[in-house]
Amino acid sequence: MKDDTPHRPAVHALLMDGTTVRIRAVEPGDHDQLEGLYAEMSPDNRRLRFFSAGSRSAGLAADSVCAPARRGHRALLAERAGQVLGLVEYHAAADAPHTAELAVAVADGLHHRGVGTLLVEHLVSAARTDGITAFTADALSDNHEVLRLFADLGLTATRHFDGPEVHCAIDLHVDETYLTASEARGRTADVASLEPLLKPRSIAVVGAGRRPGSVGRALLHHLHEDGFTGRLFAVNSATTSILGVPSYPCVGALPVVPDLVVVASPAGTVPAVAEGCGKAGVRALVVVSAGLDTEQAEALLTACRTHGMRLVGPNCLGVANTAPGYRFDATFAAAHPRAGTAGVAVQSGGIGIALLEGLSRLGIGVSTFASLGDKYDVSGNDLLQWWESDGHTDLALLHLESFGNPRAFSRTARRVTRRMPVLTVDAGRTDAGRRAAASHTAAAATGTMTRQALFTQAGVTATRSVGELLEAAALLHAQPLPVGTRVAVLTNAGGAGVLAADACAEAGLTLNPPSPELADHLLAALPAGASAGNPVDATAAVTEDALHTCVERLAGHPSVDAVLVALVPTAVAAATGDDLVRAVTRGPGRRAKPVIVVRLEQDLPVTLLPVTDGEAIPSYAEPQAAARALAHAARRAAWLARSVGTVPALDDIDTSRAHALADDFLGRRPEGGWLDPRACAELLSCYGIPQLPWAWAETEDDAVRAAERLRGTDGRVVLKAHWSGLVHKSLQHAVHLDLRDEAQVRAAFQDLRTRFEGLMTGVVVQPLASRGTELFAGFVQDGVFGPLVVFGLGGTATEVLADHAARLAPLTGQDVHDLITAPRCAPLLFGTQGGGPVDLEGLEQVLHRLSRMAVDLPQLAEADFNPVLATPGGITVLDARIRLLPRRPQDPYLRRLR
Repeated sequence: MKDDTPHRPAVHALLMDGTTVRIRAVEPGDHDQLEGLYAEMSPDNRRLRFFSAGSRSAGLAADSVCAPARRGHRALLAERAGQVLGLVEYHAAADAPHTAELAVAVADGLHHRGVGTLLVEHLVSAARTDGITAFTADALSDNHEVLRLFADLGLTATRHFDGPEVHCAIDLHVDETYLTASEARGRTADVASLEPLLKPRSIAVVGAGRRPGSVGRALLHHLHEDGFTGRLFAVNSATTSILGVPSYPCVGALPVVPDLVVVASPAGTVPAVAEGCGKAGVRALVVVSAGLDTEQAEALLTACRTHGMRLVGPNCLGVANTAPGYRFDATFAAAHPRAGTAGVAVQSGGIGIALLEGLSRLGIGVSTFASLGDKYDVSGNDLLQWWESDGHTDLALLHLESFGNPRAFSRTARRVTRRMPVLTVDAGRTDAGRRAAASHTAAAATGTMTRQALFTQAGVTATRSVGELLEAAALLHAQPLPVGTRVAVLTNAGGAGVLAADACAEAGLTLNPPSPELADHLLAALPAGASAGNPVDATAAVTEDALHTCVERLAGHPSVDAVLVALVPTAVAAATGDDLVRAVTRGPGRRAKPVIVVRLEQDLPVTLLPVTDGEAIPSYAEPQAAARALAHAARRAAWLARSVGTVPALDDIDTSRAHALADDFLGRRPEGGWLDPRACAELLSCYGIPQLPWAWAETEDDAVRAAERLRGTDGRVVLKAHWSGLVHKSLQHAVHLDLRDEAQVRAAFQDLRTRFEGLMTGVVVQPLASRGTELFAGFVQDGVFGPLVVFGLGGTATEVLADHAARLAPLTGQDVHDLITAPRCAPLLFGTQGGGPVDLEGLEQVLHRLSRMAVDLPQLAEADFNPVLATPGGITVLDARIRLLPRRPQDPYLRRLR
């Protein structure tokens, strides 16, 4: 029987100890190795695998797994350096094609390293793609390891004991429990793999020369000067010592195998250096060399994958760690990073230098720094998991120009950002090509919108520049989060207070006037002429003690979430010896609310002012910077306060019928294209998305009969022309509205047929919809980020007004709430001018079902529902356009290296 299951390419993944294995499909040429895998098992392990200790089982099992490909069977193996470490396979019976029997085998001596679990995870992903919904497995009751493997997967598993055997059934439905369990295993493996990179006991520098000014020499000098306490070597065949560091001709000649090798040799030598490092047993590479061509780049990555080395770079600044006992600086930045608690990962070396200098100047310092460069392997996701686990980092700063696996990044960031602030510079670029795309959805879904959706959903604080990143980092590092957006501005100069108040309002913060009681308390402490509004103008005559009293009273009042103190130097304060800055920074202790300072005469954009109890207060040169930082802090507080959100279970979903519809269309049109109205309607019905009644007509008489059947209570109908590729019907004047009788229907059909002769294949006939709010909903499948759901104001002006919000699917209940409330048109949905709200529950359901469709069917390139009519009585899709492309599903959460 011919095998029609899609081929899955080989991938690399990490075991629990951080070592790399290759996972691929079994091939006939693997027979001897697989027979050896079974034959070399101990008698007891063979008994557990085959229920018999005899050696004959080995050959029979190898014969079976290496037999010609056939439907209902799939086998994967894990190998390292050409040696098979384990095997997993399933067999599905012809009479039960959705259930398959599972078998696992791991080589002796490799148990408890996660080989079997990793293989089963990959087989689960493949089986789901193949339409398998459940695994069964038989095991002996004393096979505790395999029973524990099934139980710990995170999938729903049941057991039935039958004498010495246990019959197991495993439901392959992937839910949050499974994803969380898989993530935890991946985090353990990832952190273990980064140990040689970020906590090396020995380092070698390849490319360190005797000539001053070379990058390799600078790296070696940095490592030597910064006091790396492990063993340090240079690799240079022309000398035996550089800068007092012993030098050897090649990595293979070193007296010990280094954990980390830093490569700064010419691009053409890098692949050979990497191969030599791999053969020597090196575990991690940092390649600062730039200019690798495609062939050299591929050879570098192949060497790293083959020999299980983690790679930073190429074309990078290097890495550093300031943690006590592990300190090393393998960068060629001008200065050593200051020890601290901020983890930093960047792609651009220049941005990395700017952040290192800025964090050092602020006194925050860094815990771990990595310049990822071209990012062939180690990514921001890896660093987030390291910082989550290192027990030292409390602030994460990222500057990422690209994402290898955004959905995995999003899950990691959502988890990490609940423990520490995660900040980034949004360095994305809008994809101008999308603006010329056919559908409203694709036109709306810019690259910037996609990245912003990712950051918003993950709780990442996204800034627009390195300067803004440092401004926000200073506040989040030094001050508590505000519980809301209510800011009190206190100043000794009216003009400075007005500037601060304007900046706060523009940043979305709230400035409420103080209550009469609070105003009285403030005025009692202030000199004559002061005003207790918001801003509070303390006047130039305010003393240090009076200003301190006002700061404490504002910070302690329940109507204030944050205090911004705008100060200017005055001759009055100088004459009296009052230090107004000290009024803010002196005790008592750490306040429960953030207090920040603006000093217009300040030279630096932001500094941290020390306070008497060892904490610090951010001081900004510009009120706009202070307000932006406060707004970022308020958004983080709001994100932390909200529920995590879950993806709801939906009734009346027919995924199998939807897959069949997509497969049938692509079978007839392998290049893809737009579904016709009948296929669109059928697909929407698979997901329970409500549609306005309609009929398809290819002749004038058909249109008349359909109109007669579909007339609403007022007797009016609509005719919409259709041909493949038509998207913007209104722009093409391909719609006739308000048709009241047979004559008008005939005239409309004749007009459409005449104007679009040779194009039009038929018309859609619908009753004229009732009045309501016209909305827009849709999604696009981003090749990197996955499906992006877009929602906003609909109708013919949807692109002109651009009132849209977007979130990445799958949508949680919180995501849907954000989608509905974010657009400017949101008040229309909740009832205005005495009108009642639209059917909000129905609208939520439509968005959830749209999200589910996008996740289920990666072949759907884009969907465009416009308009979606929203009324108090319900939500109805009036027009839908859906385009398919021949895409294979990919599991975004499957553990694998890029």
